[in-house]
Amino acid sequence: MAKQYSMFTEVTYKVTLKGMRTTEEKEILNGISGSVNPGEVLALMGPSGSGKTTLLNLLGGRLIQPTVGGLVTYNDQPYSKFLKSRIGFVTQDDVLFAHLTVKETLTYAALLRLPKTLTREQKEKRAIDVIYELGLERCQDTMIGGSFVRGVSGGERKRVSIGNEIIINPSLLFLDEPTSGLDSTTALRTVQMLHDIAEAGKTVLTTIHQPSSRLFHKFDKLILLGKGSLLYFGKASEAMVYFSSIGCSPLIAMNPAEFLLDLANGNLHDVSVPSELEDKVQMGNSDAEIQNGKPSPAVVHEYLVEAYETRVAENEKKKLLIPIPLDEDVKLKVSYPKRQWGASWWEQYSILFWRGIKERRHEYFSWLRITQVLSTAFILGLLWWQSDSNSPKGVQEQAGLLFFIGVFWGFFPVFTAIFTFPQERAMLSKERAADMYRLSAYFVARTTSDLPLDLVLPVLFLLVVYFMAGLRLSAGPFFLSLLTVFLCIVAAQGLGLAIGATLMDLKRATTLASVTVMTFMLAGGFFVQKVPIFISWIRYLSFNYHTFKLLLKVQYEHITPTINGMRIDNGITEVSALVAMVFGYRLLAYLSLRRMKLQSGA
Repeated sequence: MAKQYSMFTEVTYKVTLKGMRTTEEKEILNGISGSVNPGEVLALMGPSGSGKTTLLNLLGGRLIQPTVGGLVTYNDQPYSKFLKSRIGFVTQDDVLFAHLTVKETLTYAALLRLPKTLTREQKEKRAIDVIYELGLERCQDTMIGGSFVRGVSGGERKRVSIGNEIIINPSLLFLDEPTSGLDSTTALRTVQMLHDIAEAGKTVLTTIHQPSSRLFHKFDKLILLGKGSLLYFGKASEAMVYFSSIGCSPLIAMNPAEFLLDLANGNLHDVSVPSELEDKVQMGNSDAEIQNGKPSPAVVHEYLVEAYETRVAENEKKKLLIPIPLDEDVKLKVSYPKRQWGASWWEQYSILFWRGIKERRHEYFSWLRITQVLSTAFILGLLWWQSDSNSPKGVQEQAGLLFFIGVFWGFFPVFTAIFTFPQERAMLSKERAADMYRLSAYFVARTTSDLPLDLVLPVLFLLVVYFMAGLRLSAGPFFLSLLTVFLCIVAAQGLGLAIGATLMDLKRATTLASVTVMTFMLAGGFFVQKVPIFISWIRYLSFNYHTFKLLLKVQYEHITPTINGMRIDNGITEVSALVAMVFGYRLLAYLSLRRMKLQSGA
């Protein structure tokens, strides 16, 4: 893969803050310039809120362009969608599926991201190569793990996240706080690994919060930010020399990174005060004083920005104007504008389908869930044990059981499906930002991979309830009842998906779903037979109502034309309504996801 360098000149970034009455623009980045070449590791340092993550996102093409000023180029070309396949971006949080193994995680990434020109076997081999490259061979068959699942260690998780990105052999690798949460030895090993990646001809940019002195000396170049302004850009090894030259040097032995962060914060404790600032303090200017007689952080910040502008900035900007020679082949490749998918739509769907089943089978077939369904089935079977359908009273009681079955398999899937998209939002944003797949392929795979899993528990449930309660004993009615329940589940799931995708907030989604499901249950035809005409339309939106009518038809159409005040007809209306809900709710969910602003802006 072609080597690439990144160059940025006078980069600015503003956000609009909307208050109750006023709208103001806040400058997050103010005229940042710099460059990084193949074989180099550039560290972005600065206190919290200094803009380093914003700068990293901007350089990685993860920010919406209209609010960005200045110029960012890659091999003298502007950012394009094609570049996504050349850039690896490791987010601060390790967004990984908890129930997939290390090998499965990297294999799925390889299948989705590597070019179509490679065969499946070649892609799988690349995943294995990365596992050995990152020293993950001992844990390759271990689950990633999460809050409730035991898995790999923190350092191994971070290496898997990096592996997800270097699997495409990127020219540029961006990392946001790759050492956060790691002990000093693991952090050093991680940064050494970044150095090895750079030495292989890659360009590496990383934000780092508070590195140890050993880590600091591993970086080739350094950008130091303070309040969105550039305080230093150049070789990391020359940073201390530069700050000594402007009168700021540590008075005690100090970790260089700690010293630089203190300066960026405007803190001059244990640091020599430049003569210009000492003069200001001695003049007694109240704005320039703090309690211990040192200049205030605002004055220190102003001095550091001014010193960089006058002493270094011009020379650095001149260096940026000198073009780096590139062969024509590289120029041609970088300027090629078309987005390229690693797999066809059908391949994306197939890969995501099987990944979904592998990830969620543990959740679906947990003992807790199986116990919940089977214990409910046994309780219902005992309560309606061998109930009689020959008398009107017996039919009335059995109708109560059928209604509860419709309610249970309407309620259960809604509240499971609500969590689908809010929980996977971080993963969806990350993978879409990297152009791993089309949204349509993800959506269809996500909503269909649940179906085989969803069918197993209702079958077990009905096998218990149906025969214990003595419902109509023949193959036709049993399978029609099962089909009706399955249709109800898929329709209810659609509602859950639509609510979750539209609101993307679990508290609000759960509240809305509770009210909706309760309304549908009350309008389901069992509690109230004569619904007032001005609100009667609600029952036609209720999957409980249509499911109940179909279950009554299956059980009693040979006995009576009317049960519980409900007329049994041919069932076409009910089936049509449920099928419309299955597709209608899912279409709404898909359109809501399309509207969602992803990191990629896609």
